[in-house]
Amino acid sequence: LRIIWYSVTSSRFSLSIGFTCVLTMNTKTVVSKVRGTTQALHILSVGNNSRFEFIFTNLTANNTKHFSTIFDIYRLYQASFLYRELKLRSAIVSGGQLMVLAQEQVFNTISGVWNLSSDQGNLGIFILSNVRLVWFAEMNNSFNISLPYMQIANVRIRESKYGPALVIQTLETAGSYVLGFRIDPQDKLTDVYKELLSLHSVYTETPLFGVFYEPKPDTVRPATESIDDIEELDQSGVGEINSKFTAYLADSDGAQGVLGADGRRRPVYCKELGFAME
Repeated sequence: LRIIWYSVTSSRFSLSIGFTCVLTMNTKTVVSKVRGTTQALHILSVGNNSRFEFIFTNLTANNTKHFSTIFDIYRLYQASFLYRELKLRSAIVSGGQLMVLAQEQVFNTISGVWNLSSDQGNLGIFILSNVRLVWFAEMNNSFNISLPYMQIANVRIRESKYGPALVIQTLETAGSYVLGFRIDPQDKLTDVYKELLSLHSVYTETPLFGVFYEPKPDTVRPATESIDDIEELDQSGVGEINSKFTAYLADSDGAQGVLGADGRRRPVYCKELGFAME
């Protein structure tokens, strides 16, 4: 549903970018003072009538797995709007049958339900699932409504010029529509009303947003024995040792210092540093 970033040194510095706010997302090659030339995730988003630009680089220059995962999840999010948004006249019915979404369960199908959106009303089929309510006209399946429970503001039974009707008001994010449905007889209307309230309550507790992602298993490379290249070193020491290191050698050859009875150099006190040294 979103990308979260936070600082490891201070939790006050954090970002939450919802996929709904993302305008464009791609990878670019950037030159960083810290990382040098590396791949970066570039996100352009919009929020509160302002545009925001974010650039993320990976700690490991050659590891782009995180970026691939973000793109995979974003594609799944873009393909699952029916779980979260109100849709009118969309391709949700085929051959008079509802095209069921992944992990969607249909609980009730009611025929002979009038949609009161027009003066004369339209007769159709009313469907309740664990994700949404759907209505479509019997004579024209393309005239339909798909309303996820997350976009419902309230549900009630109210009197209309057609008699008692099921009235559903959507949230502002879904256009603040008021939908009316007539179900006969009234006992059946009451049962559908109670069932819709129950399904909406259950969905509110355990929402289903429609993004189902399974990480790809990491490729396990077979264990192989590797032998490092061996380079023979010349131990003669002639011209191979930097002259700056000769003062720190523990042997007596060519080293300056006072030799003791055992042939080893004795420590010499240094007044400038305040301690003895070889």
